Amino acid sequence: MRILFLGDVMGRAGRNAISETLPRLREDWKLDFVVVNGENASNGAGLSGDHAKLLLNAGADCVTLGDHAFDQKDMLQFIEGETRVVRPLNFAKGAPGRGHRVFKDHRGRKILVAQVLGNVFMKRAFDDPFSTIDEVLRKHPLGGAVHAILVDVHCEATSEKMGMGHFCDGRASLIVGTHTHVPTSDTQILPKGSGFQSDAGMCGDYDSVIGMEKAEPMRRFVTGMVKSRFTPANGEATLSGVFVETDDRTGLAKEVKMIRVGGRLQQSGL
Repeated sequence: MRILFLGDVMGRAGRNAISETLPRLREDWKLDFVVVNGENASNGAGLSGDHAKLLLNAGADCVTLGDHAFDQKDMLQFIEGETRVVRPLNFAKGAPGRGHRVFKDHRGRKILVAQVLGNVFMKRAFDDPFSTIDEVLRKHPLGGAVHAILVDVHCEATSEKMGMGHFCDGRASLIVGTHTHVPTSDTQILPKGSGFQSDAGMCGDYDSVIGMEKAEPMRRFVTGMVKSRFTPANGEATLSGVFVETDDRTGLAKEVKMIRVGGRLQQSGL
């Protein structure tokens, strides 16, 4: 199975890049399944129902969220009726939606998508992500109940993401980090056969401070004072993510590759 994961979509620049580029990538790269993290797609804070529809219509089979899952209030209702949007497993108890789902590709092969939130350096403590994902993976053995598994690890700390990667190694096709908006260069197949990258990076304008217009973040760093709200940068975006090709029999990774398409970053494709 040929799977593409794209990191945090950041504001209008990221949405436009997805709309303009993802349909072509699906066709050119013969992708079987696409997952997009959309939690910053609406003005850099959360995901609205309309913007979720835009990402899905552009070719995403599943959209994951994160700690800003419900910053856009209409997502509280939207996620209940749209099964292709997945929020973190270990979000607040009683949160709407689900933290994992099993999907099918165009050939009927089953793929599980799950997301967990980390605890290190996050603004609030969430339920333990390791025991939470362990329960899901035990119920959906790779190469048995499902043909492929993708785990989105939404964390601040690369150490926690790496820990989750090794914890899930051999039980998932791809474990990939999101949240920090900077792509890491540790793309690899782990010892037990799972694809891994600490952070997929963002789909947004990299002439910025993690996707925001530079002036206000720089002012706060230099002076310690707040003058205005952060505003998403709206220059040409780079689509950043990870591609994995899996073995249908085992569900493990045969190939994993960092993806960067368009914008300012050095390009990396298939």
